[in-house]
Amino acid sequence: QVRLVESGGGSVQAGGSLRLSCAASGYTGGSYCVGWFRQVSWSLREGVAAIGSDGSTTVEDAFQGRFTISRDNAEGTLYLQMNNLKPEDTGMYFCAAELDTCRPSRWLMWSGFSTTHWGQGIQVTVSS
Repeated sequence: QVRLVESGGGSVQAGGSLRLSCAASGYTGGSYCVGWFRQVSWSLREGVAAIGSDGSTTVEDAFQGRFTISRDNAEGTLYLQMNNLKPEDTGMYFCAAELDTCRPSRWLMWSGFSTTHWGQGIQVTVSS
C-alpha cells in the first residue's frame, strides 16, 4: 500500500518561499511518476511539477522559474521548493504517485490518472 504524507505548508507573504516535502512508502520500484498537484477549486486540480523514474522533470508553465521539484531516493522523499510565491499560488497541494509507465508532462496535463495515488494534501496560503 503506497502512502504519501505531505509536510511544510503554511502561510507566507507574496515573494516569500516554502518547501513542501512528501514522505513516500510502500513503493517497490519500477517505472513511475511522482509529483505535485494543486487543488484550485472543488472540481479543478492542476498539475504543478513531476519527476519520472528516469529523472526527467516537468514544471508547468505557471510555475516555471519559481518552483523546483527534486527527490531524495535514499530517504524516499519528494520536495517542492517554491520561491517568489504569488497570491494565485494559494491552494491545497497534493503529493501524488503513478506506479506505472508514465510521462510526467502527460500525467500533469491530465491532472493525474484514475490509478494515481494521492496524499492527504497540505494548504499553502500566500497573502498580498
